[in-house]
Amino acid sequence: MARKSKTSPAEDLLDLVSMLPWWGGALLAVISYLVLHAVAERTVVASVQAGQMGQYMSTMLWKAFANFGQYILPLICLGGAALSAWRRKQRTELLVNVAKSDAANALDGISWQEFEMLVGESFRQQGYQVVETGGNGPDGGVDLVLHKSGEVLLVQCKQWKAYKVGVEVVRELYGVMAARGAAGGFLVTSGRFTDAATRFAQGRNVKLIDGPILMKLIRQAKTNPAKRERAGVTISANAVAMPIAELPLCPQCSKEMVRRTAKKGAHAGNAFWGCVAYPSCKGTRPI
Repeated sequence: MARKSKTSPAEDLLDLVSMLPWWGGALLAVISYLVLHAVAERTVVASVQAGQMGQYMSTMLWKAFANFGQYILPLICLGGAALSAWRRKQRTELLVNVAKSDAANALDGISWQEFEMLVGESFRQQGYQVVETGGNGPDGGVDLVLHKSGEVLLVQCKQWKAYKVGVEVVRELYGVMAARGAAGGFLVTSGRFTDAATRFAQGRNVKLIDGPILMKLIRQAKTNPAKRERAGVTISANAVAMPIAELPLCPQCSKEMVRRTAKKGAHAGNAFWGCVAYPSCKGTRPI
């Protein structure tokens, strides 16, 4: 999913700073001003000896750059800090709004940009450092790069509504992981995966997260770590052992399910999974 090409170095720098926490951009603004201001205020010797003209011209060029840069560069950094804060607020609001939704297709009503933001914020809530790449460039369509405990993990997002994610996409991500030496990877979709894709991912350090599992992860994002672990939605840095899908989700509303026992009818005494929203939702799954 490519993003718009940048038209100037200033826009590139603004976008780069916006990937940092807002306080990181503010700190860069202060540091850049202090450094460039010191260069701009430095006194240059007027007399130049033979053989020092090149050094003199270089010093004057740096001084001229510092005179303008001491104001422009901090402003760009502050703009990046403001953009970072705004994006973080936008991600948090998106996460909260989707988590509160009772609709089974809550993920289908957002754009692919919002889907990437939502996935990234979900991983941030799990303690990962997230870098958004947008899937552009020769990186095999990787949308997010995660850092945690010294490990690097790659994430590819697929907001596919009309058809399932096939094994070719999983193979592609696995190849990129091997080429970049990543410890693991996640393939996240708002829909489902084919059986072939699921079989290929088994035994490999690739974790497949489909729509129902992602919704469960989102709804648990604001809870404390102990509760997330009990609910089976904690993602470890080791992509091989991630107990995300231990508890099933309701096939009708995507909420959590609990173990129940039939009290009457032909299946009296038998256990089954029932929706926590019962009786408003009567979704069930066999055990």
